[in-house]
Amino acid sequence: MKKQILAAMAISLFAVACTKSSTKTEQVENADGSVTTTTTTVTETPSDIVDTAKINKTKEDAKVKVDEAGNKIDAAAQKAKEKIDATADKTKQDLNKAGKDIKEEANKVGKDAKEAAKKGASKVEEAAKKVKEDLSK
Repeated sequence: MKKQILAAMAISLFAVACTKSSTKTEQVENADGSVTTTTTTVTETPSDIVDTAKINKTKEDAKVKVDEAGNKIDAAAQKAKEKIDATADKTKQDLNKAGKDIKEEANKVGKDAKEAAKKGASKVEEAAKKVKEDLSK
């Protein structure tokens, strides 16, 4: 699409450059003293100005330049895509690592909570034994 637009612009520019235009202005005094102005514009494309060999060469040159521009645009788009893909992969890896770190820390906290509960339960049992002994005395 972009190649076609650039080619159309080149051709239209060339067509405008090959056009010859002339303007004539005439003023006529009427019998009653008023003045009438007539402007005539003539646009022509003389065949002696148009050289088909030059047109074809210009067309080919324009096509080559449009192709080069299109290739540059495609290359830039490919580079951008590759950068985006690399960034996405890195982000995915970073998020995966963060998830693993969170999971490891959660497991540590869980183990610590279990140990604390175990110690607390043993202290409660010891206190209960003491109370039982004191009551039995």
